[in-house]
Amino acid sequence: MAALRGNLASPSSQVARAKTCGRVMHYWLQRCSGTSVGNHIHRRAASYAMNLFCIGLSHHTANVATREQFAGNATAESIARQAGCAEALLLMTCNRVEVYAVSDKRISTDEIARCLIAKTNLNPDNYAPPFYRYEDNKCVQHLFRVASGLDSMVVGESEILGQAKKAYESARTSGAVGPYLHRLFQRAFRVAKQVRTHTDIARGAVSVGSVAVELAQRIFGKLSECKVLVLGAGETSERTTRALVSRGVTDLRVSNRSLDRARELAQAVGGRAVPFDDWVAQCREIDILLTSTASETPLLTSEILAPMLWHRLDRSLFIIDIAVPRDVDPRVNELEGVYLYDIDSIRSVAEQSLALRRQQVAAAEAIIADHVTEFFDSISRGLNRLSQTTKHSSLGENPLPASEL
Repeated sequence: MAALRGNLASPSSQVARAKTCGRVMHYWLQRCSGTSVGNHIHRRAASYAMNLFCIGLSHHTANVATREQFAGNATAESIARQAGCAEALLLMTCNRVEVYAVSDKRISTDEIARCLIAKTNLNPDNYAPPFYRYEDNKCVQHLFRVASGLDSMVVGESEILGQAKKAYESARTSGAVGPYLHRLFQRAFRVAKQVRTHTDIARGAVSVGSVAVELAQRIFGKLSECKVLVLGAGETSERTTRALVSRGVTDLRVSNRSLDRARELAQAVGGRAVPFDDWVAQCREIDILLTSTASETPLLTSEILAPMLWHRLDRSLFIIDIAVPRDVDPRVNELEGVYLYDIDSIRSVAEQSLALRRQQVAAAEAIIADHVTEFFDSISRGLNRLSQTTKHSSLGENPLPASEL
């Protein structure tokens, strides 16, 4: 036990620390057997060592055409069942698809990839998307960076934290999350809060929507004279409309499948609602179309848009599509006078915004490093209490609950 715990406070090297953390994580996962969180009841035998890992792809490794193939096609519960994971959580956003899981056996990246591909039109035998893999302490560090917005396309954005919380709640409710991922994600949420509280990482353009608006401003200069239509009324669209108003837009229109929701958002920002059946006709007169819906298929194609362009009298139409899957067929960009930007197109704007916050990123990384250390130190202390408890316990007595480990 003592050899397993080691001296986490001052390992001889980063490699030694990584190995020690890995052993501690495996032993902690092993000892937590028999505990329960939410609807999940872990029934693995205590003799099994468990492995923590993350497998995924993101804007760092895959373009939007690849990422949109996986949108909404899998659940944490189905992945846990098909791959044989004790616990699983699926984090799926416009910029990433990641599976966090715990298993008593090594599950290959290919096995998880096949689970994700299963409900798509892709052939798993002929398709090799650029998945990455993190294990043990590297998985913990990666999750802390993701939740804090450091791994986002727009570094410092806060939307990812809300998305991670929703993914956690969904997996917990379905029973796919148990004591291991419960504790890990609760710590990740604490880390994200501390990063935002103790750094200025969120200063500047800190959401995909705000960066899209910054792009529009670079194209047009003053936005006060532009007619803008926002398609969609979800959280991203709401952030976008507020960013547009803050940059001087006065002619703002909002369209959504739910007209009531469109009216609610339009009223909140001083715009006007457009019935969903009428939004295409708006393309005859608007200057900017900004789309962010949850449609599984493109809403705007060349065939739909082309007739609208006859009414524009040589005026350009700028379309910024930040939806995944994309709302606008890429071939729209081939039409005369139409300039289409998708979510990958705004990367350069986001990177320029990041340059202003480099020092804050370093401060945030330091906070995360401290929390990774503290997370494993707390596990080590729990194991120490466990060893003291077992000295005075009869054989076969249940170990300490996961909350104390």
